[in-house]
Amino acid sequence: MKDYLLNRIHTHTAQVAIIGLGYVGLPLAVSFADSGFSVVGIDVDAKKTDSINLGHSYVEDIPSERVAALVDKGKFSATTDFSVLEHCDAVSICVPTPLRKTGDPDISYIVAATEAIAQYLHPGMVVVLESTTYPGTTMEVILPRLCENGLDLQVGEDFFLAFSPERVDPGRVDWTTKNTPKVIGGATSTCLEVAMAYYGQAINTLVPVSSPDAAEMVKLLENTFRAVNIGLANELLLMCDKLGLDAWEVIEAAATKPFGFMKFTPGPGLGGHCIPIDPLYLSWKMRTLHYNARFIGLADEINTEMPRYWVQKVQDLLNDIGKSVRDSKILVLGVAYKKDVSDIRESKALDIIILLESKGAQVEYHDPHVAHFDFEGVQMSSVDDLAQALHSADCVVVATDHSAYDWLEIGRIAKCLIDTRHVVAQ
Repeated sequence: MKDYLLNRIHTHTAQVAIIGLGYVGLPLAVSFADSGFSVVGIDVDAKKTDSINLGHSYVEDIPSERVAALVDKGKFSATTDFSVLEHCDAVSICVPTPLRKTGDPDISYIVAATEAIAQYLHPGMVVVLESTTYPGTTMEVILPRLCENGLDLQVGEDFFLAFSPERVDPGRVDWTTKNTPKVIGGATSTCLEVAMAYYGQAINTLVPVSSPDAAEMVKLLENTFRAVNIGLANELLLMCDKLGLDAWEVIEAAATKPFGFMKFTPGPGLGGHCIPIDPLYLSWKMRTLHYNARFIGLADEINTEMPRYWVQKVQDLLNDIGKSVRDSKILVLGVAYKKDVSDIRESKALDIIILLESKGAQVEYHDPHVAHFDFEGVQMSSVDDLAQALHSADCVVVATDHSAYDWLEIGRIAKCLIDTRHVVAQ
């Protein structure tokens, strides 16, 4: 089976399926289709599959023109019907892995995708999980379910299994799906060989590791590293505030050291699809082994509290000019979790808005990338006239440093300003 599948991969006659057509799955599908494969995208959301089949992209990093060209060539299509897996040779799972309200991992989407694959698993198929998860998921959750399909297929002989963590950073143009090095761990050495051949057709650089567990841990280390260091930068801000120092001045000066230091900056707290969530997958896994991941817990505590710090800053600044937060008009600039994207997942700007409204403030927001949002029962739309909103606001809160903003003009107009990103000239 290995040689048969490798031949289909190397000749680009293998049929590729990507399960989950979000910010990870769609770019991956396009990358494989660009490489000459026939790709079918599978998603439970019919709006997404219909959009793809019409040649429309809903992911900012992938232009509609690129999708339309691949659809027109017959290289890319999308469906909600998992039965197409019966004719697929290679399958990548790119589904969400959120946290439950209890803080425990929710791998229900991975399980659902795996059970769908198991129905159509056949000799000569390679399955790769990309969704971020805790170490052990591939071998302890996916493999047993695939082997329960009643066909008595052997991993590494009849079918092949691997884990390869996604490394997508929305909004980047320098590092894309194709040129970002890709870590891969196979369930067996043969599985690794096949998965490397599969991804090697669409990705420039591959980084093999000893097992799926190691690859799963790599992803969690990457984002835990960022979460902990952002937590340190945020705590530095709190400490400098107590000491009467400028945290950004301290950070910029420290960053001149050419070795032994990596620059991280404070902000409103962690946001996005990975950094606020992935480390908690690791800390949950370690709790099952009776180990307390202390750095992760402390960083999460600091980062989670940052919106309250900034709201207190708003309250203090308004007090200085004889106003209370209640009934004050506050304009929040940017609600996306980072600059120049429309993604509001885990955005701390939304927490700032909720906290300000709970104190009686009249809150508006402007974001050139987010026309409206619905968060914890609060529905808001971006103001149409930014200049008017700036002039009428009692306080302006910079929550996201979008490139479209004229920071000099904003600094000139704002009556009082809280800058969580340190982008407005002081």
